[in-house]
Amino acid sequence: MFMKKTKSILIIGPFPEPTTGVSLANKVVCDILKEQSNTKVGVINTSYSRFDEAIGKFSFHKLFFNLSFYPKAYKIFFHKIIYITPGQTFFGVVKYAAFILLSALLRSEIIIHVHGNHLGNEYKTLTGIKKKIFYYLLSKTTTGIVLSESLKGNMTPFIAKDKVKVLPNFAEDYLLKTSTEKSFEKLQIIYLSNLMEEKGIFDLLEALRLLEKNNIRYEAKIAGAIDHTQKEEIEKRFSTLSNTSYVGIVKGNEKNDLLNWGNLFVLPTYYKMEGQPISILEAMATGNVILTTKHAGIPDVVKDKIHGQFFKKRNPQDLYKSLIYYTENMEEISQISQANKVYFKENFTRLQFKERLLGII
Repeated sequence: MFMKKTKSILIIGPFPEPTTGVSLANKVVCDILKEQSNTKVGVINTSYSRFDEAIGKFSFHKLFFNLSFYPKAYKIFFHKIIYITPGQTFFGVVKYAAFILLSALLRSEIIIHVHGNHLGNEYKTLTGIKKKIFYYLLSKTTTGIVLSESLKGNMTPFIAKDKVKVLPNFAEDYLLKTSTEKSFEKLQIIYLSNLMEEKGIFDLLEALRLLEKNNIRYEAKIAGAIDHTQKEEIEKRFSTLSNTSYVGIVKGNEKNDLLNWGNLFVLPTYYKMEGQPISILEAMATGNVILTTKHAGIPDVVKDKIHGQFFKKRNPQDLYKSLIYYTENMEEISQISQANKVYFKENFTRLQFKERLLGII
């Protein structure tokens, strides 16, 4: 009887907690691979416990933390496929150097999965020895994975284009299950992401202030972890808004309830590490209209005037205009809501992600 050869895969990267797009994706990748009878899965969790916006910047705390998981590199000896989700800055890549070099020495297959659109830009800005180190490490990649076609340029400086595969993000299927009907009587606005400046939280809060100033009927619920370096200013802005509430970090049923309560999802991001936010796909799965920026890989999954609207980055007034448009065209929210659900089911379910992932690995 023919027996399938067992694959051994080691996943190196962040896992929840804290929950980010990358850590959540890694968890799902791990779960999918463990479901395969012919696959042995190992993990080295590199998640950094402190949340702040200083991504990719050097600190001694981060240095000692990163050194603490190096002893786990021995796991590479027991796996033939090494799947890594590195950062997109010089230090974000270099902290994985020991894993990449040992994997290359052992002639393991190295899969680098880039969850954003900054890696290529980082390489362009580097000079001298740092540029050479960056290139040397990433050129050891056997297969590169990006989130959409427009993001392939993040890996093509280091490997051939035909070795770069596209794996769109996903949202969990439990979000499709709801017993409640959405309300379309007023704007019910959701923000679901980390509360940090580059994700546009201050732009959203200013747009909401303008709604209240002009007596526009709305309700907003904002969820996510607050960047501790900006906590005081964010809380100060919240205190000035009567129709906006902060609901903390939501997961599972709480997240499902929040997304099904809303009818308009807003993400004013200009985050330099952005790729293809899972939160946008989650919002589509639950029938929300998408208001966001034309940034990173977002235009590959969101079409203007079809799934919602794009507004200008760092421009709360332009976001305000989009919100006003939908207050005057509530029937469009209902129509787009249903269309977004169908679009999600046809493209971004966990099963579709699973099939694409296994096809690559």
